Amino acid sequence: MTTELYDQVASITQEYLGPATDRFLVRQITNHLGKSPQELTIQDLPTLIEWTKATLALLTEDRDIIDEYATKLSRLSEVS
Repeated sequence: MTTELYDQVASITQEYLGPATDRFLVRQITNHLGKSPQELTIQDLPTLIEWTKATLALLTEDRDIIDEYATKLSRLSEVS
């Protein structure tokens, strides 16, 4: 099992959430995908992106930042 995808997602998320990154992502992945971060797959990205966008919308009204974040995460599936 690899954590490479999770590490990539965390790296992007770190830019926006700083030290809250791991706590945020672990909650999103376990609560909404029903798996551990190590089990995250490319196929999970669309669902993860939708949930993270919804959660970030509760934290900020800046749609540009939310869309930028979602775009960066979406690009992970293009590279793999």
